[in-house]
Amino acid sequence: MKHKTANEYYRERFGQKIYRIALDGGFTCPTRDGTKGTKGCIFCSGHGSGDFASDRSLDITGQIEQGKRRVENKMPAGGGKYIAYFQAFTGTYAPVSYLRQIYEQAMAHPDIVALDIATRPDCLPDEVIGLLAELNQRKPVWVELGLQTIHEKTAAYIRRGYPLPVYEDALKRLTENGIEVITHVILGLPGETREEMLQTVEYVGSGPISGIKLQLLHVLRGTDLALDYERGAFSCMSMEEYTDLIRDCIALLPEHVVIHRMTGDGARADLIAPLWSTDKKRVLNQLHQKLK
Repeated sequence: MKHKTANEYYRERFGQKIYRIALDGGFTCPTRDGTKGTKGCIFCSGHGSGDFASDRSLDITGQIEQGKRRVENKMPAGGGKYIAYFQAFTGTYAPVSYLRQIYEQAMAHPDIVALDIATRPDCLPDEVIGLLAELNQRKPVWVELGLQTIHEKTAAYIRRGYPLPVYEDALKRLTENGIEVITHVILGLPGETREEMLQTVEYVGSGPISGIKLQLLHVLRGTDLALDYERGAFSCMSMEEYTDLIRDCIALLPEHVVIHRMTGDGARADLIAPLWSTDKKRVLNQLHQKLK
């Protein structure tokens, strides 16, 4: 594979292995708080995709320290460096004054080398992008945009809550302000053909992104997606189908695009399907074989 993985990119940029610490900033989402809905996206867990985030009852510094303890046995003798990853729910969906407080607290930690914020394209008003651009002058700031698909019929089904031009506008304003963007795509969404999935990836790669996350659809307990799965409304891809698809997705992407994810993790206790995805070592081995 000619594309850099996230680990390769981090080593090249920071000169050492970097670990991500998933943080919970106490956010919600417009599809949950009644602004655009109350149920959230159809696939989203009760933790807002922050199943591995630190304890939200702690302040940001406390969450960083908790995250460091989780990986301390992997650290080199001189200590490690980390990315502060605001993963749970929508990481820019709050007043700018609050965002400044928690982002600056994360950036002030001496072991944090970059700030990574997962959010929605419809939750990036100009004043928030201005704050991100300001902070980006001190330490790198990356924004992860949850696009998932370019197909409006699927977007309506998953309750995404915004049309494609909103993503295009957010991407344009972020990159114009010097902020690197990583776009999320979910592969295997109900009703989408293989060709439609490849169309999404090709479209994303044609934009000014710096990285992409290719996420296998996970069916998690407690979601409306699980109800559809259990009544037989759709089936999940096999490992062979998925790894073939990833190979073809990556072939469509420009070489400068960093591959931050090729599978994804769901909370194992909540995972209904596909169960083969829990054998991550086997999946990655097959992916690497196909990408040679």
